[in-house]
Amino acid sequence: MADPGSTVTMVRNRREHAMAFAIRGAVFVAEQGVPVELEWDDADDADTTRQMLAWHATQPVGVGRIVLGPSAGAARIGRLAVLPSARGRGVGAALVRGLEDLARERGFGMVELHAQVQALGFYERLGYAVDGPEFDDAGIPHRRMWQRL
Repeated sequence: MADPGSTVTMVRNRREHAMAFAIRGAVFVAEQGVPVELEWDDADDADTTRQMLAWHATQPVGVGRIVLGPSAGAARIGRLAVLPSARGRGVGAALVRGLEDLARERGFGMVELHAQVQALGFYERLGYAVDGPEFDDAGIPHRRMWQRL
């Protein structure tokens, strides 16, 4: 169940873009030890990429990214990060659902993602299926997952 005080919105300006990167830096770089040069990538600057922020009151508490092309069949969710203080409140699920809605609105029939192995259960509860072997991404074990929209 999502925290009733939380909302999810598209990143709309430079200030919100900086907030999104700050959350990603706090979770992936500081908490999980991902090298900063691996956290930011070319997709962050692509015209087909969108980010969403989750807010609790006026504070950003989570972020998710979706790449809406150029592949015709599947959009790719990634960089889902929720600050420790907001975990367990449905913030991550609300971000995933918001990103799925965006993909659906843009005509995509499927969404895929690369999930950290420790987060497989979270995505399975949202209807995602594991596809393929475990692989390393930035020193963290991952699996490919997908879901039809």
